[in-house]
Amino acid sequence: MIWGMGLVTVSALVFAVAPNVAFLFVGRVLQGAGSGLAMSAATASLVENNTAANPRFASSLATVASATGLTLALVLSGVFAQFVPMPLVWSYIILLALALAAAVALALAPDDRPADSRRWRPQVLRLLPELRLTFSVATLSVALAYCVGAIFLSLGAHMLDQFVQTPGAAMVGMLLACSSGAIGVTALLLSRVPAHISVRLGAILTILSLALMTAAVVFGSIVLFLVWCIVGGVAYSFAFSGGLGIINHTAPVEHRGATLSLLYLVAYALQAATAIGIGALATATTTTVAFIFGGVGGLIGQC
Repeated sequence: MIWGMGLVTVSALVFAVAPNVAFLFVGRVLQGAGSGLAMSAATASLVENNTAANPRFASSLATVASATGLTLALVLSGVFAQFVPMPLVWSYIILLALALAAAVALALAPDDRPADSRRWRPQVLRLLPELRLTFSVATLSVALAYCVGAIFLSLGAHMLDQFVQTPGAAMVGMLLACSSGAIGVTALLLSRVPAHISVRLGAILTILSLALMTAAVVFGSIVLFLVWCIVGGVAYSFAFSGGLGIINHTAPVEHRGATLSLLYLVAYALQAATAIGIGALATATTTTVAFIFGGVGGLIGQC
């Protein structure tokens, strides 16, 4: 986790001083590597240090933490873009300060490695044979949430600009933050919901959110857009926390970190493919076609 926060800190510096697109690619690579190092270890640590009697508390807390960060990022970025000089610098200065604070807090935390543990070194990811079915269900659920989130974050702002003419970057950020806010609020209520039920409800609600997304694009309705944000956020929370909950419950403690790392690897790879594919389609055609294709394709995939 400390190495991950260190890479996020460096990525924030690269973004803040970026003079061209090449620096943005470097920053994203560093940021992705840092997130990859930190997230799976942090999720496993939440499970191992869970003091609550409810085992689902850890996965719900991981969802709340992600949603809180995303909500603050969307709102502050929009406000900075509209009202603060040099918004592309100050946004990343704040990220740098938060990453440094997290790294310091982690360095001061007690070392929870086993006394007989070997020195850390990269290892090949592997999956226990008995976890294959469980892993497939959990990973599909998390990847589903990530893929729909990729469509939303990639084209949501463009949709607002082209179809509802929303004035001001601050308002755009707040509207987009409705989705992540719904994720966090829903996750607070999910600690008592069994993981397998959460996964099923996540799939059903995702189908509904994709239908709402397509309708919002076709009719250019701000009301449908807001409903999509909220329903999509609730669906994401069910799918994401349910998938993590299944893995946290079934993976042995000595393999939990590796299993979660593999889950995140597959989910992020599918999210990247979705974002690039939808972006390429929007560039080659129109945003409307990209959204409709993504919505219909998602519905077919769900079925």
